[in-house]
Order: sequence, then structure tokens, then C-alpha cells
Amino acid sequence: MNYPNLEELIEVIRVLRSENGCVWDRAQTHESLRPNMLEEAYEAVDAINKGDILNLREELGDVLLQVLLHSQIASESNEFNIEDVAKELKDKLIHRHPHVFGNDKADTPEDVIKNWERLKQEEKKDRKSQMDGIPKSLPALVAAQKISKRAVKVGFEWDKVETLLECIKSEYNEFKEAVNNKNSLSMEDEMGDILFATVNLARWYKIDAEQALLKANIKFMKRFRKMEELATKPLEEYSFEEYDNLWKQAKKELD
Repeated sequence: MNYPNLEELIEVIRVLRSENGCVWDRAQTHESLRPNMLEEAYEAVDAINKGDILNLREELGDVLLQVLLHSQIASESNEFNIEDVAKELKDKLIHRHPHVFGNDKADTPEDVIKNWERLKQEEKKDRKSQMDGIPKSLPALVAAQKISKRAVKVGFEWDKVETLLECIKSEYNEFKEAVNNKNSLSMEDEMGDILFATVNLARWYKIDAEQALLKANIKFMKRFRKMEELATKPLEEYSFEEYDNLWKQAKKELD
């Protein structure tokens, strides 16, 4: 199978980074491109959430641009190139799919995940803890989900959901106590415990906490915009009761 556009794209990136290329592209480093990698990935996810296929195609191109830029920068230092990246990924996929490229069996998606995790552990023998290998740069909510799932793998799980709900209530009461004591450090600590316990509750019910919060954000923004449309005076002049009524009216019109 031939991919002339991909090969031409790789050459375009090389030219952009060359001595006679683009000043901005030549100035970039792995470190300077970090925000771009995150932003492009989130924009691709946003296109997926919207079901916008044409926009997804464009955003995936932007993600690919980041991969190619990092590969070209590394190539200039004789560290690795895009071919090395592709080979490592290819080898990993073949190794972690023995039910496709070997003689193992995996009849369900769950079987595939179990095999994947087993093979991953065999590859990462230097990891001594379940907590090793979780990227420190992950968004806190995503990281909390990973941490929780890692702990559950070795049996560190709530005995029943009621116990977990009691834990959340307990954390909330401890937060209220910190508020009453006007202890800002303790308040932050207890709020973190509330959020982490809530992530565990989402995991228990197989809810992606990150996606759930993203949807809540979108829902809130839609309702707030509707409030702004319905408002008959500047929102700053509304009392709490007026705000509450306006919020309920916005919800009613949107739901």
C-alpha cells in the first residue's frame, strides 16, 4: 500500500525545520510544543464528542503534525525519527495482540484487555508499584481514574457501593469541619479527598468521570447562555432568588 501524501508531509516538515524553512518551526523544541500537543488532542476529542467527522479529520491532522514535529526534532539530534516511532508502535501492537498475530485466544474485549495488561506488565518489569508509570502531566481527573483502576487490579476495592457512599459523606463532613475551623490547607486537602472518592464512585458504575464532567460543563454553559438570553436586566443586579428562578426557567426551555 502506497501513501504518497504521508511521505510528502514528512518532507514538508523537514523543509519547515531546515535552514531555509520557517522561523517559527525552526525555533520549536520538545518543551515548547508541549501545550500544542495537549491542545490538539483535546480539539480532536471535542470533534469526536460533537460527531463532526470533517472537523475530526482536520484535528487528527493537527495531532499528526505534533507527532511529526517531535520526530523531526529528535531526528536532527540523531535520537530517533518517524520511522523508528512507527516501528516501535508496530512491534508493540503485534506483541500485544497474540490472538491476532499468534496462537493465543481472546473471545471477548475483556479477554483482550486482560492479555494486553499481562503483556504490558511483562514488558515493564522495572515497575515495582502499581502506581509506577502514571504520567505526572495527566489532568488530575484522568490521573485519579487511572490510580483508582490500578489499585483495584490488585484487590484494593470497596466491599459494596454503600460503603463508598458513606466514605464520600464522611469526606464531606470533614470538609465542613475544616471550613468551620477556617483552615484553608485542610479545606483543600479534604476537597481533594471528596473529588477522589467521587471518581471512585464513577468507576464503580463504569462511568468515565472525565467525560461526565465535560458533559456537565457543556450543559452548564448552555443553560447559562440561555439565562443571559432570558435576562431582563444585567445579571449582576439579580438577587439569589431571581437567579434561581431564571436558572429554572432556562432549564425548562432547554430540557
